[in-house]
Amino acid sequence: MDTAITTCSAVDLAALLSSSSNSTSSLAAATFLCSQISNISNKLSDTTFAVDNTYLLFSAYLVFAMQLGFAMLCAGSVRAKNTMNIMLTNVLDATAGAISYYLFGFAFAFGTPSNGFIGRHHSFFALSSYPERSGSDFSFFLYQWAFAIAAAGITSGSIAERTQFVAYLIYSTFLTGFVYPTVSHWFWSSDGWASASRSDNNLLFGSGAIDFAGSGVVHMVGGIAGLWGALVEGPRIGRFDRSGRSVALRGHSASLVVLGTFLLWFGWYGFNPGSFLTILKGYDKSRPYYGQWSAVGRTAVTTTLSGCTAALTTLFSKRLLAGHWNVIDVCNGLLGGFAAITSGCAVVEPWAAIVCGSVASWVLIGFNLLAKKLKYDDPLEAAQLHGGCGAWGLIFTGLFASKQYVNEVYSGDRPYGLLMGGGGKLLAAQIVQIIVIVGWVTVTMGPLFYGLHKMNLLRISAEDEMAGMDMTRHGGFAYAYNDEDDVSTKPWGHLAGRVEPTSRSSTPTPTLTV
Repeated sequence: MDTAITTCSAVDLAALLSSSSNSTSSLAAATFLCSQISNISNKLSDTTFAVDNTYLLFSAYLVFAMQLGFAMLCAGSVRAKNTMNIMLTNVLDATAGAISYYLFGFAFAFGTPSNGFIGRHHSFFALSSYPERSGSDFSFFLYQWAFAIAAAGITSGSIAERTQFVAYLIYSTFLTGFVYPTVSHWFWSSDGWASASRSDNNLLFGSGAIDFAGSGVVHMVGGIAGLWGALVEGPRIGRFDRSGRSVALRGHSASLVVLGTFLLWFGWYGFNPGSFLTILKGYDKSRPYYGQWSAVGRTAVTTTLSGCTAALTTLFSKRLLAGHWNVIDVCNGLLGGFAAITSGCAVVEPWAAIVCGSVASWVLIGFNLLAKKLKYDDPLEAAQLHGGCGAWGLIFTGLFASKQYVNEVYSGDRPYGLLMGGGGKLLAAQIVQIIVIVGWVTVTMGPLFYGLHKMNLLRISAEDEMAGMDMTRHGGFAYAYNDEDDVSTKPWGHLAGRVEPTSRSSTPTPTLTV
């Protein structure tokens, strides 16, 4: 919606209204009309801001709801004896991340004016003078915090079932307070050195890196951080046998995995479409019904198509490779498609999203095969899914970004996808983003995990790991459940139950209990 109204001049309007006999009355009428037009313009501006702010708040709520999805997905993907532990770490990611992002992270990410490397304006630390010195409002802080804790949640999946609680607290605070905000400043701030939205138009390769909703900024950061945590810790006990063969340590609840996947899917409609930040913006005055609201809808469609294509590709690919239909693999494939399309969701055609999802599925399958070969253990496939598919998403955007959509979303005539005829500048910027994210997370999170390891603060003892952290670290199991009472674990399955005596006689009469 275009709310701009041409400045009203009472003198000019009076000249149109005046007659030779009553010029004074005409000037008074013109002054009154101009005052009314000015009031209407102000009200339209206020309404636009209110609608945009409400849209951003609703998107923030959706992204925050993804934490519930992460919690369910993580809980279902670990063994029952570690359920309370992984649920607590998900709560910790949100709570510790809120404080660290409030105190430092938001300022490092979006504090302006600043340099190209990191935000630094004092008014943004602890929101001391925000939003008075900003063009945004508190809804923007809430939205960006929800993104920051999503990155931390990704990392927790990679190091699940073997990590000390204090290590979660330390890495989560550091990641959301410094590591992630620095990367988001580079690619999303108006001052960032590689941002496609730089205010001075001094763009990397004349383009800037297009990472619209965070395939690199969120998913790669969380995935690469998890990669280093899992590498430093090593695999879980029993994950590989003495001969080095892979042994599946399956999660205890496929139901929770599916529930978590659907919750994440729902939240992604705030993650990707919500990254426009506003909705009442027109693109083409000759098409009054076409504007940013149209781009929001298209972004939701590309997100859906990529995820669904990746899920179906994974379903049939794993059927050919493993010989069965596996719902866990399908859920991971779906999420891999979402992680990949997150970068270019706003600037590609719907048909291209199908290409994105198809390739993302095989990227995930390929990285999982490589992980087994290298004896790398990631209980949730987080590094492979978010790191690998996130990197593919950045490359995909450099190949398939549409000229029309790039110019609408980022304004101006700039490079677009290589395969769409836009040259290789955007692709070069995307490759630079991949390299610097891998490098930055490696030099920050790698030493942190190694230092925790040397101080014996990273991995739990072998005894605690074998018994399960719920019992040894959290006071008891998550479920009132005893494997001895589960007849499905018996050799004879569900066909027979336990035979118990009905009296204390020496020749008891058996009864069958199931």
